Amino acid sequence: MHVYELNERDRGSPVYLRLSQKEVNSLGDLVPLSNKVYHGNLEKRLGITAGICILIQHVPEKNGDRYEAIFSFYFGEYGHISVQGPYLTYEDTYLAVTGGSGIFEGVTGQVKLHQIVFPFKIFYTFYLKGIPDLPQELLGTPVAPSPEVEPTPAAKAAEPHAALKNYTD
Repeated sequence: MHVYELNERDRGSPVYLRLSQKEVNSLGDLVPLSNKVYHGNLEKRLGITAGICILIQHVPEKNGDRYEAIFSFYFGEYGHISVQGPYLTYEDTYLAVTGGSGIFEGVTGQVKLHQIVFPFKIFYTFYLKGIPDLPQELLGTPVAPSPEVEPTPAAKAAEPHAALKNYTD
């Protein structure tokens, strides 16, 4: 399964909480987030992500940061998938799939996080185990990741034919 997480700057996300009270990103800074999620082909709105990232290390030589991320993907009536693990803003990472609900109950595996444009565009590839085959609505060939990717106008507007039933907004 492939999904895009897009920050369309309409949800007030992310919020950077400088608990370190330092001018540079430092250990313990928090980043709560909630962004829209689209099918890998960008033709359907799936729901949202929601969670928090805790800054572990600022990595100036790589022009980025290392976070510990804990968040969920919400897929309407199908349920949700929770993930946890490293989020490096400067290279691809793999997070553990820690559980789910609905059709994702009992799920394990991992998800590859491919940063396209920090923090606005991320492409995820899920490698899921322990659950029955996914519905066709969630499967299909993704659009190749690039800074130019955008959802279709119908998906962006969450028109009924271009959104999961009861998607989380």
